[in-house]
Amino acid sequence: MTDKKDWLEYEEYDDEYANAVYEDAEYLARRNRKSKPKKASKNLIPGIVIRALGHHYEVKTDPAVDPVAPNQIRLCEVRRRLLQDRSKDTLLAVGDRVQLVPNGDDAGKIEQIEERTSVLSRQQPGVNRPAEDVILANPDQALIVFAIIDPEPHLRMLDRFLVIAEANEIPAVICVNKIDLTGRPQAEALFGPYSTAGYRVIYVSAATNQGMDELADLLLDRITVITGPSGVGKSSLLNTLHPDLALDTGDLRDFMNKGKHTTRTATLLPLPIGKATFVADTPGIRELGFYEIDPGDLAFYFIDIAPYVNECRYPNCTH
Repeated sequence: MTDKKDWLEYEEYDDEYANAVYEDAEYLARRNRKSKPKKASKNLIPGIVIRALGHHYEVKTDPAVDPVAPNQIRLCEVRRRLLQDRSKDTLLAVGDRVQLVPNGDDAGKIEQIEERTSVLSRQQPGVNRPAEDVILANPDQALIVFAIIDPEPHLRMLDRFLVIAEANEIPAVICVNKIDLTGRPQAEALFGPYSTAGYRVIYVSAATNQGMDELADLLLDRITVITGPSGVGKSSLLNTLHPDLALDTGDLRDFMNKGKHTTRTATLLPLPIGKATFVADTPGIRELGFYEIDPGDLAFYFIDIAPYVNECRYPNCTH
């Protein structure tokens, strides 16, 4: 009779044998299994939405990957399955980076929408919750243009622009134009406190090219919201950077919107410097009122006051 020790050794041997047989069978099955043919990947082209036209979008592509499209602009529609995605209040906005399938020389279909890094938005009343209306996706910065004279600068308006940019978490840069009319020292005397507060301030002249290299470096390969009062020289600055643009020296916004009064949409103007340089003059930063900012939070959007708000001895103070 087999003793207990021999029986245990037999059982262990049997388990090892069974495992070996199983592993061999699994290996043979894997080796003989026919791999499924892979679906051919679509020829996706990256681009950026520069204008919304109803249910279609103008998308700017890279000439290195899309040499056939006229001016590398395609008129695209959105893949239907993307329209079923309700996780975003605004599914597709100007400034969104997308992947598209080309159709002919000048059309395409948007297959993918990349994650946004920032937004300029406003809150619209919804049925169950406030809905976010994205005016511009992925802005890198706001360039707020004022003139030292003609028109006379109103600093409270500048403060308004700065607060709205801060509330949207968009870095703001102040551009002071027409310094040839007064000299830089006078401009610095007026706008210097903003530099002390922590804002970047650049001093330029479209007429004499002063500071234009710094402005070009600032815009390079970024999406810049350019705004400011009428008549401060926004179009003149861009024409000085690139005369081929030939923008009318009126309000840049009138040019961007083709003379139409648009209150909620933006348009990106590609600049021929770098690989992806765009400016947007959008009503979003002009016409988003303080009504969208809780008065109790207003002080937090003044960067020179924000560090001291919680130290105020008056709990209900709006500063």
